[in-house]
Amino acid sequence: MDAGFEARLHADGVTFGSRDAALLRAVDSQGSLNAAAESLGRSYSRSHERLVDMEEAFGTLVERTRGGSGGGGSRLTDRGRALLARFDRLRAEYSGVAGGTETVLEGEVLDREGELATVRTEVGDLRALAPADVESVQVTLRADAVTLHDPDDAPPAGGTSARNRLAGTVTDVDAGEAVARVAVDVGTTDPLVALVTVESLDRLGLRPGEAVVATFKATSTRAVER
Repeated sequence: MDAGFEARLHADGVTFGSRDAALLRAVDSQGSLNAAAESLGRSYSRSHERLVDMEEAFGTLVERTRGGSGGGGSRLTDRGRALLARFDRLRAEYSGVAGGTETVLEGEVLDREGELATVRTEVGDLRALAPADVESVQVTLRADAVTLHDPDDAPPAGGTSARNRLAGTVTDVDAGEAVARVAVDVGTTDPLVALVTVESLDRLGLRPGEAVVATFKATSTRAVER
């Protein structure tokens, strides 16, 4: 199970994200799905398929009018506007907490492969983007870049995405209206913090004492000179 954070909502196996929000906003401003798709540089058929998927999960989001003197068109339903408002609240709450939530580790560069360096830290070797000709570094892990998984479902370390992997235990959960901070003991002096939606918090059953695996891509991990 994956609790990584991006602004997104879930219903019946369908995830509503920023691309979906952009499509609904375009329908609202352009007055038709065809014009909305064109304004976004997307195909009408794929936009229509996506709208059908969203409406099967979230309910009727767009009201269509056929022909008539006005030529027909589309507009958002009250449910569609409510879904956008809910998404905007989620994104606004996230923006308010993401910037200052990070974990910093001290380490030493062991090896380099282009811009990526292998850094020895108190919790093991991590891969991170690091400046050239620097040996002693601080590695910063932003909470919005950390993904939490059930230990049975966690991807292996490495792979094509150069993903770092740390096993730990949830120590604290601080839930707001839409976003929750989850603190995880991974062996660092201060806990590793991840941001998840409240929906994901409930869906994944994250609570103190639960074992989790935290992953984060090397390309989202920054090392700077210390």
